[in-house]
Amino acid sequence: MEPQVLYRVCYGSSEPTPFQRSLLTVRPAILHHHCRHKVRGCDYPAIIPSLESSVRGTYVRGLTEGDIFRLDIFEGGEYERRRAKIRVLDVEGNEDGEGNVEGEEVEVETYVWVAGEFALEAGEWDFGEFRREKMQRWIGGREEYEDVDEAVRAHGEDPTRGRGANGSITKKLNRKQEQEVMKSAV
Repeated sequence: MEPQVLYRVCYGSSEPTPFQRSLLTVRPAILHHHCRHKVRGCDYPAIIPSLESSVRGTYVRGLTEGDIFRLDIFEGGEYERRRAKIRVLDVEGNEDGEGNVEGEEVEVETYVWVAGEFALEAGEWDFGEFRREKMQRWIGGREEYEDVDEAVRAHGEDPTRGRGANGSITKKLNRKQEQEVMKSAV
């Protein structure tokens, strides 16, 4: 997961405070025996088991039960949290993986697509394209609402499926965070 999206889900902002940033350790990693596809009509990917492929992603340490609760809401019913083994990258190569140097193996939990392969496009999801063209929908910014609204008008679907900065899942996460703040204030 892109760290800015992770921070928005866990902390409500893609730009966390230095203290919040210090709570998590985010490192690049490789998940072997899985591939990543674009979900049809959406901005985001899905990973599924595949013996011939590997997926580059992030290894995150320091997540609390509350963070995992928010991530579960964010990922929704299309994904299932499963145990897997990853290799942390000691050296991060280019987008094609050239130059990667794998380090220690770590057991983790990751979100695996369970909503059916029929909903996936055949090719690999392009992380670079997501960062350049679509990430603002996910982390917030001046135009993200306009982009999502335009996509909904044009196609009748939200390309973030409620996960964008102004989507229904994000609103649910924000309500949950507000409730937690109110409980702690009483």
